[in-house]
This record gives sequence, structure tokens and C-alpha cells, in this order.
Amino acid sequence: MLVANMKKVRDALILGALGVTAIVTAITASSVNAEEYAEKEELKFGFIKLTDMAPLAVAYEKGYFEDEGLYVTLEAQANWKVLLDRVIDGQLDGAHMLAGQPLGATIGFGTQAHIITAFSMDLNGNGITVSNDIWEQMKEYIPMDGGKPVHPIKADYLKPVIEKYKAAGKPFNMGMVFPVSTHNYELRYWLAAGGINPGYYAPEKGDTSGQVQADALLSVTPPPQMPATLEAGTIYGYCVGEPWNQQAVFKGIGVPVITDYEIWKNNPEKVFGVSKEWADKYPVTHKKVLKAMIRAAYWLDENNNANRPEAVKILSKPNYVGADYDVIANSMTGTFEYEKGDKRDVPDFNVFFRYNATYPYYSDAIWYLTQMRRWGQIAEEKSDNWYMETAKKVYRPDLYAEAAKELIAEGTMKADMFPDFATETGFKPEQTEFIDGVTYDGSKPNEYLNKFSIGLKGSDKI
Repeated sequence: MLVANMKKVRDALILGALGVTAIVTAITASSVNAEEYAEKEELKFGFIKLTDMAPLAVAYEKGYFEDEGLYVTLEAQANWKVLLDRVIDGQLDGAHMLAGQPLGATIGFGTQAHIITAFSMDLNGNGITVSNDIWEQMKEYIPMDGGKPVHPIKADYLKPVIEKYKAAGKPFNMGMVFPVSTHNYELRYWLAAGGINPGYYAPEKGDTSGQVQADALLSVTPPPQMPATLEAGTIYGYCVGEPWNQQAVFKGIGVPVITDYEIWKNNPEKVFGVSKEWADKYPVTHKKVLKAMIRAAYWLDENNNANRPEAVKILSKPNYVGADYDVIANSMTGTFEYEKGDKRDVPDFNVFFRYNATYPYYSDAIWYLTQMRRWGQIAEEKSDNWYMETAKKVYRPDLYAEAAKELIAEGTMKADMFPDFATETGFKPEQTEFIDGVTYDGSKPNEYLNKFSIGLKGSDKI
């Protein structure tokens, strides 16, 4: 590089045309470009076969990674634990993760490791499905309009069904994908809002089942196995991401009763996670990855979802999600089918960029931490400051802003596509659109926990 710079200076002096300013500019530009080369160009990222891995697939297929000088391999993982372990031990450079995984790992619930995220992959995207038999039992209690169920369908209508099972001495089993998954917390939130206790974790007593004092017994089932497990009768319902709710409809084995959009409007879902050690070692590489994924997320929502049919075609490939085009399209293109034939418009079921979906808000991290505390994964009371400090360790809007500002400077994207980085605090305004009507203010986590009749709060311990 030094030789190249000297040649530029020599040529400029010989030609006498560039002038001193241009010479300095040429040398400086070369230096900047040298500093901005990715420290690591060949990367391997992991994902689980769900439609919300789309930003990774699109960044690869549309050439956004290559635009940044990155040569990426995307590899499906067997389950969330394997995925996390492989990021921690360095087999994967990063991965599509459950939003709770970087938080859980960093505070030591499960595997202890400092994982960070500077990119939120999507909003919404999950649903709760019950078996046909449970659905028929619930319908007795669900209000109807013109022969169709009135949505949102609350867990209040499931409660009498569960009470029948309890009276008969039969456990009511439900599936979710991982203990620190959004799906676990959304299913628990929905059940508790209907007066059903989903049970507590008691890690200090060695009980990590999450079933202490439970009315409904929740256990882990990998996403692609949910429909088969439901069909086998091992579980009576589940919470999972797409396409595995719509798959139950297509197979005629179950009925999605509610989407997470109706449980918590525009809730954060997956994140892109890397180890803190990796991010510190490869800062330019990390920034370039973020730039490519921001572009992919924007493409997914661009022109009112105009690119979604192409995205569905990409995701239906066997090396990505591998489900039928029609199954994936059922939700990815702005609709959602509940009971077979009852297809409704849900334009924001999958959101990848609008509403600042990609920005890693501290308030999102704190919500997940409150749910960990609510259900006993955090065994003891924590101060509001602890929640804030933990959120700042894991969620990195500063790194996101660096990548976004570079995209703006390059002219690839516009400033008005992002939060105002000069004034952004990392906290969303008070959020009111939860199914139980409880308001969430991320700056007051303990006050928020005190609002729930079911769940741990204050000095409560199991």
C-alpha cells in the first residue's frame, strides 16, 4: 500500500497536474480504504428454518454481503441450543437468534457467554395454534360474528377447557421453542392474561422445567417438529414462528387462534447475535455485515412489501426454510389463515424494516428481562438500574448507528429511513397495545412487573 501511495505522489509531481491538495486526498483515500477492509472476509452464519431468517437469505441472494467484500455461508442448525453453542465456540461467526438468547447467555441463564446484538431482525411473525379437538372445545366460549370467531381470541376461552383437563387429572401440554424464546414469553403472556398460570422456573432449586405451579405445562419442541408433535397428540397447542402455524392449517391438524401481533402489537422477534469477543476482534467486518442486513431488511419491506413474492421463492428453497411456497406466502404476503378458509388481512404479520424494526432498542431488551424475572428465570429481585445496565451490555444501538450512517453517507439509504441518531434514547414511548391492556414503560421495569396478578414481582421467590 505504501508503494502504491508513493507511486501516486511521484506521478502527480511528474505530471504537475494534481497539485498538493489532490495528492494528499489520494493518499488519505487509500489509507481510509485500507482501514475499512473486512478483517475477516469468509464467514459462516447459522439460522433456524423459519421465515424470519429472511434478512440473512436476502443479503446473500441479492449480493449485499458481496457488495461489502464478504463471502458468506449460511447453514441451518438443528436447534437453538446447538446454534448458540456454535456461536460461542467460534464454529459460527454469528447467527439468527431468539431475542432472549444474547440476554440469557450474558446473565448466565443456561450457557454463560457474553453475546451482543446490534441488529433486530423483525417484528411479529409468531402465532399460537391448538389442535382441532381443543379448538372445538374452545368454540363453545368464543363470541361469533356472522359465523366467524371474533378476534383476538383470548386465553379466557381456553381456561374452561384446561379446567376440565385438571378436573380429570390430565396434564395440559403445550409446546414452545426454547426457554428464553419470544414464543415462550408470548405464550405465557397470553395464558396469564386469561387467568391461566403457565408455571415458574426455579433455577436455584435445580428446577428448570418452568412448570412449578403450572395450570398448563409448557415444554420445548423444535419449530419444524411442532405440527407432527401436535398431530401425535403429545401437545395440545404451541407457539411458534412461521411457517409452522400455517403448516398446521394446510395439513388440517390444527387451528392458529392468535398471532403475536394481537398479543403485543409490533413486538420485537429475532436478532442477529455475535459473541462480544468476535465483535471486538472484527469491528469492520461486523459493521459490513450490519450494512448488508439493513439493506436486506429494507428490500423485504420496500414498496409496501412488493418484493415479498420473490422473498417467498427464496425462502422456499430447501437450504433455507424449505416449506412449500404457498405455506410461506400465506403469512409473508400480508395475510394469515386461522381456521381453514378463514383467511384475514394481517399486513404487518411480518415486518422487517418499517417502524424502525431493525434498531436494537434498550426497551425491547428490558421487556425480555422483565419476563425472565416474571417467570423465575431471574430468581431474585433486581433494581431498575440492573435492567438498564444489562440491556446496554447486550443491545448495541451504537454499532447499528455506525453502519446506518455509512449507508447514508454512501447514498445507499436516506437519513429519514432511520431513527434520529442525534436524539434517539433507545427507549420506545410507552407501549399500550397488549392483549391485557397493561402499559409497558421500559424505563420502569419493576413498576411494570407489579402490574401483573400472575407472575413474580418484588422480593417474590420460588
